[in-house]
Amino acid sequence: MDPSGPVVLIVGSGISGLGAAQKLHRHGFRNLRVLEATGRTGGRIRSQKYGRGLVEIGAQWIHGPCPDNPVFQLSSQHGLLGQDALNEENQRLEVAGHPSFFPVTYLSSGSQASPELVGSVLELFSSWLERSREVPREGCDPASSVGEFLRQEIARSAPGWDSGCAELRMAVLSALLSVECCVSGTHSMDRVALCPFGEYKMLPGLDCTFPGGYESLVTRIKSSLPSDTVLLNKAVKTVHWDGSFRGGGGGSRAHPVQVECEDGGTFVADHVIVTVPLGFLKERALGFLQPPLPPHKVRAIQNMGFGTNNKIILEFEEPFWEPECHMILLVWEGESPLRESQRDLQRDWVKKLSVFVVLQPPEQLGHVLCGFIAGEESEFMETLTDAEILSSMTAMLRQFTGNPQLRPPISVLCSRWRSEVYSRGSYSYVAVGSSGRDVDILAQPLPEERDAAKSLQVLFAGEATHRSFYSTTHGALLSGWREAGRLIGQYPKLDPPLSKPRL
Repeated sequence: MDPSGPVVLIVGSGISGLGAAQKLHRHGFRNLRVLEATGRTGGRIRSQKYGRGLVEIGAQWIHGPCPDNPVFQLSSQHGLLGQDALNEENQRLEVAGHPSFFPVTYLSSGSQASPELVGSVLELFSSWLERSREVPREGCDPASSVGEFLRQEIARSAPGWDSGCAELRMAVLSALLSVECCVSGTHSMDRVALCPFGEYKMLPGLDCTFPGGYESLVTRIKSSLPSDTVLLNKAVKTVHWDGSFRGGGGGSRAHPVQVECEDGGTFVADHVIVTVPLGFLKERALGFLQPPLPPHKVRAIQNMGFGTNNKIILEFEEPFWEPECHMILLVWEGESPLRESQRDLQRDWVKKLSVFVVLQPPEQLGHVLCGFIAGEESEFMETLTDAEILSSMTAMLRQFTGNPQLRPPISVLCSRWRSEVYSRGSYSYVAVGSSGRDVDILAQPLPEERDAAKSLQVLFAGEATHRSFYSTTHGALLSGWREAGRLIGQYPKLDPPLSKPRL
């Protein structure tokens, strides 16, 4: 390490932290350390062996794989994607941030809903969602929610429905709302703010996955750094800033930041980039920095939404679905978005599980379904054993397929993101009572006063700090690059690398 150059510490080795480290290193920063609380890198990107292949415990897709998506660009450059993802026609498709598969829809009575009925409801629901993104922010009631907006649209439309299928259409809409909770990472769309909903930017492109796992991208980014850059099992307890700290060696110069780890170790730095999840900040914001975060920054953290979206991954010996089926929608008959239902979590938590994706390709993975469940039901699921979840899934699928002899899944794997102490949930959303301004406040470096001698001591990155791409891996990566860019701008005379840096 060069003792004369700026010392930068990065807290967290998700794609945001590693992306920042890579960019800084390529621009001549040599005093770099990434402190990772756990025994692995990747953060909320986590690929794991399961069945015959790999499954994703965290991030599943590249959302909007097009030339404007840096995750797609990097993955393409490194040869990590399949041919379909690289197809230019697929890169131009507009899918509004959702998987493009048309679902096979099972009803709780054990039959299947007609594709025509489901298609018509899907079309309506998609149009209402699109309209909710177009609500003008001027004059919009900050207390209004996307859920409230959608219910108003449903109530306006329902009187014109054929009475013979009105109840079933309501039940399908309830299932679609559960799916939308998974997309937004929230318990209820009533918690998602309407006014800033349209600020989230959806990129074109048919969502794609990594044949070698999402972690293959993390591995490529990490491999570009010196081997001693990332320190595992180095959980940070407190970031002390706006001080004068000296490292070992007596004659070393003073640094404005000292990072204290839970194991008692300390590191001094000129700058620290904090890339921890918003869920962690919500629990630890008050003590994580000393001096404490400014009150308006704490309020922004409290105002913003951070929910849990978990996966229930099931492996079957033989599929009960047809080969052309890519998605399964489960519709509980009798449910309605216009009717408040009192649920017993222990008995009814499975009712929040409305969608399974058939993982592809079966010849490599086996016969595997990936279910998504969000909110309080998802958090309750984390308290159950795998055996209890497997039993519930078997009973539910027997009910929906109408086959009491359906063979149980041969294995189950569940994510438990709420229970992860350094994540405390899945990803962020703009909650009722907050706005994009809170995202910007969270992203603002400390200290906030413009003093060149003291600036950029603590910087903030991570998906929750990107105003238009929150909740995505490309938002996380861009935020890491953004903060690295701030530091690069502060040290224009650092020796650049011999070769021109790529993305």
